Amino acid sequence: MSTEVSHNESEQRYEIHVDGELGGYLVAQPDGDVVTLPHTEIDERFEGQGLASQLVTATLEDIRSHGQRIHPTCPYVKQFLEKHTEYADLVAE
Repeated sequence: MSTEVSHNESEQRYEIHVDGELGGYLVAQPDGDVVTLPHTEIDERFEGQGLASQLVTATLEDIRSHGQRIHPTCPYVKQFLEKHTEYADLVAE
């Protein structure tokens, strides 16, 4: 199984593809230098395979590389950030 995360700017989301097929997405709504992350969704066919974690990690790394910060409102992203404190600096006050 190969996965790839890409930023679909026109849809305001990051997408994870599994063997070329859309497996899920993370909505990313930019407002200046802060990106609100309100919703993560993984297709039920791909649940339980760690795709949400891969998707959030790639999203946060991309946001960091652009010098932006995040406003996490998605419950999954909030939970992820509690476990992965290395991304705490990205959270906008």
